[in-house]
Amino acid sequence: MLHRIAAAAAVAVVATVAFAAAQTAALNDAQIAHVAYTAGQIDVAAGKLALSKSTNPTVTAFANDMVRDHTAVNDQALALVKKLNVTPQDNDTSKALTKAAAEKTTQLSALSGAAFDAAYIANEVAYHKTVNGALQSTLIPAAQNAELKALLSTGLKIFQGHQAHAEMLAGTIK
Repeated sequence: MLHRIAAAAAVAVVATVAFAAAQTAALNDAQIAHVAYTAGQIDVAAGKLALSKSTNPTVTAFANDMVRDHTAVNDQALALVKKLNVTPQDNDTSKALTKAAAEKTTQLSALSGAAFDAAYIANEVAYHKTVNGALQSTLIPAAQNAELKALLSTGLKIFQGHQAHAEMLAGTIK
């Protein structure tokens, strides 16, 4: 149990450091779009990993929700940047998120059974807390385009639901 909590805390710290880069550097809308899309892709990949490794129906149902919802929001983001004729710009925050996700995927991939399920759900709690905090305090306020701001705000509402769901599951997945 202590190992799982330490692992979740480590992920939260890494993700927080990645999002801190967004707070210290003024991001433009193209960079914000890239950060948001990258964060969504990371959770889609985590959900797909859970679908390939877990046999727990509760965990796989949650993972299916993550894949479906984050894919849908990312599809909307891609449609918006196409409509606005904007090319998302890679940046230090996106790169840090990608690097942290690769490290976490390696850790999760080494686990199986109940240990994987617990670590995956703990990661989802920590990740959604961090992403939701960054959306609320940094990315949404910094977005200049009203449509981008609206999409990020809609995503935040969905992802807050994910966080609450993950927190509920964390209490039942041992």
